[in-house]
Amino acid sequence: MLVIDDSNTIRRSAEIFLRQGGHEVVLAEDGFDALAKVNDHDPELIFCDILMPRLDGYQTCAIIKRNPRFAHVPVIMLSSKDGLFDKARGRMVGSEDYLTKPFTKEQLLRAVDEYRRGGTAA
Repeated sequence: MLVIDDSNTIRRSAEIFLRQGGHEVVLAEDGFDALAKVNDHDPELIFCDILMPRLDGYQTCAIIKRNPRFAHVPVIMLSSKDGLFDKARGRMVGSEDYLTKPFTKEQLLRAVDEYRRGGTAA
């Protein structure tokens, strides 16, 4: 799993929740950091914040999805806003789902179960 968020608090809580669920976790603090780590770690699922400096979540997701090597990797957008527009825009760039922050351990692990079971994991 790759968690991309410019908030250290969100990265750490996602890491703790996912590790408690028995998953390996790689953290990235922005889109550029994430692109290097996607290439190095080949994650089976990506959680990506929308509002980040330099390269936002939509741009990051679009770049990942345009690469044939990673097009199949599910991306779940993270945002503090629960907006219809944000969800629609996330779908347009290829994300599979949307979680509103702050998320619970249960929401995070449910998303992992849903998208890993969906036959999308390599």
